Amino acid sequence: MNDFIAIDFETAMYTRSSAISIGLVKYHNYKKIEFFYSLIRPPKLYIRPDFTDIHGLTVEDVKDASDFKFIWDKDICAFIEGMPLAAHNAQFDMGVLRAMLKWYEIPIPELPYFCTCALARHTWPGLESYSLTTLAEHFGIEYNAHNALADADTCGKLVQMAAEKFGKRKSIGGLLRAAGIGTKFLYNEGE
Repeated sequence: MNDFIAIDFETAMYTRSSAISIGLVKYHNYKKIEFFYSLIRPPKLYIRPDFTDIHGLTVEDVKDASDFKFIWDKDICAFIEGMPLAAHNAQFDMGVLRAMLKWYEIPIPELPYFCTCALARHTWPGLESYSLTTLAEHFGIEYNAHNALADADTCGKLVQMAAEKFGKRKSIGGLLRAAGIGTKFLYNEGE
């Protein structure tokens, strides 16, 4: 299967259970077909000023937003449908997802995921940096950095480009094997 969902979170502070926005972009046969974006009211209604400087979100922006549990139950869970997740620096985003699920005592699903930073390192070796903004600049992708939906969309574009290089007929698993990286699973990590 060559379907996946690119995911990105923005947070209020260093604590992983402080998600304030989520962006999801769904791909079918490596083509973007649907997206979802939501602000999230964090468990503690506080955003570090230096984090606001990065993503532009303030307490005023999220104070009336739904909490993660409501958004998970109403939208995210059905949108994801158990599809593989792709995240740039996946350890961070999957850590946020896991922390938010634990905070709200939601069972952690058996979600496969992979890291587009690792995919980029193996697909295009020798670049000076593999940050999402640097890769976007390198490949001429214009986007609004540190907006969860724009970051997820850019992450998905990197997967599309890697699929072009390794052959679009490959499944996500085949693409990852061709690039020399693997899939991890959300439910069996971080315990």
